[in-house]
Amino acid sequence: MDTREIQTKTQGPVTITEEQTLSFVTGLLGFEDEKEFALIPSNYEPFFWLQSLKTAALAFLVVDPFLVRKDYEVDIDDKSLEAIGVSSPADVGVLGIVTAPSRPGQGVTVNLQGPIIINKRNRKCFQAVLTDTTWTTKHEIAAELQKRSAPC
Repeated sequence: MDTREIQTKTQGPVTITEEQTLSFVTGLLGFEDEKEFALIPSNYEPFFWLQSLKTAALAFLVVDPFLVRKDYEVDIDDKSLEAIGVSSPADVGVLGIVTAPSRPGQGVTVNLQGPIIINKRNRKCFQAVLTDTTWTTKHEIAAELQKRSAPC
């Protein structure tokens, strides 16, 4: 297994494997020149760091959005999935970018409108923009989890 050491924003030098790398076909929204990332476990499960391989100071906290909302639905057109080589729904992974509040008293949120769509076989990915108005860029994680565990 090939490994290499990278410099990270949050954990200093980290050794990663080829299986941890993700290649964005068009870059992230607002970061179009950043196309190579590594998915690194954070100290807080179930979160991961999406660490740029080009810019050590650029990393995003991400989470599986289905852990936040069991009813989450991602409708991606076939052409977009073909662009990353998806041939089966089983090949697809999804991540949401997490935002920590800039001010105390605000909750940690996850972007469910702009999920990262990953082909788990070849590790190619892209950031989608969903048109379904159910999903926004700021779903408060604690509130969503509290709704899920509340009695009906």
